[in-house]
Amino acid sequence: MLGYCLKRLGTAFLVALFVSVLSFVLLRMTGDVAIALAGEGAQEADIALIRKLNGLDRPLVVQYLDWLGRAITGDFGNSLYFKSPVMGLIVDKIGTTIILSLASLAFALIVGIPLGVLSAVHQGSWVDRLSLGIAVVGQAMPNFFFALVLVMLFSVQLRWLPVSGSGTWAHFVLPTLALGYYITPPFMRIVRAGMVDALEMDFVRTARAKGLSKAKVVLKHALANALVPVVALAGVQLGLLLGGSVIIESIFALDGLGYLAYQSITHKDFPVTQAILLMLSIAYVLLTLAADLINAWIDPRIRIQ
Repeated sequence: MLGYCLKRLGTAFLVALFVSVLSFVLLRMTGDVAIALAGEGAQEADIALIRKLNGLDRPLVVQYLDWLGRAITGDFGNSLYFKSPVMGLIVDKIGTTIILSLASLAFALIVGIPLGVLSAVHQGSWVDRLSLGIAVVGQAMPNFFFALVLVMLFSVQLRWLPVSGSGTWAHFVLPTLALGYYITPPFMRIVRAGMVDALEMDFVRTARAKGLSKAKVVLKHALANALVPVVALAGVQLGLLLGGSVIIESIFALDGLGYLAYQSITHKDFPVTQAILLMLSIAYVLLTLAADLINAWIDPRIRIQ
């Protein structure tokens, strides 16, 4: 197990390093940081001076190594737009994004797992077709469109829930539904596939032959085996939620990391954008690593492979 952990940690480190290099280079390709610092209408001499004072005239490799050295210590510089330390901005906003992501994941698990079980137990029935239909619609419909539908129905027409802000739990209901419904289909499909396979296995037939009730056979034996891949999928989906909530947070004006990313991109705030990309990438890598390690602990076959 220790060897497997060390191997996965090494892979995770290399992935995080590659992402940091790629995001640094791509952001520099979108525009000149010196021009963004100088502002519109600045003279060429002023832009050249800013480029020299901030070390932007150095080779790109030197700039990256300097930025990486400071980033390791938590120093991402100051925001060009908000005029405050980048790390402080991220700390203030990340709590909202974490709450939204965890709530959306919980919604997907609560809805997706039961639907997958019902669909597998009642293969070919109307329950199965209905569950698959819900999954297809959820996967095909963009989350921003579903978010607008929810706003029109529950905020504009019924006036049950607020449309923007993050002051109370009610502000998180519609964003959670919009994000959670979008990631529900993968859980439903993977649970259904796992249950279908498990119900045909010998240990399930043995449990039935012993006279166990259908509920015990399904929940205690088949479902326990089918939930193993759900752990890995949950880690991946949580990472995607942390990094993919930009549009939903912008629609509902949630004061989170996604909305901060949208503002920083809009105003060409390179230090904030770079820091958010790095931190979300590392979070995604760590979550998938944790999911792999948990799966290896649960299922010894993964460690052997």
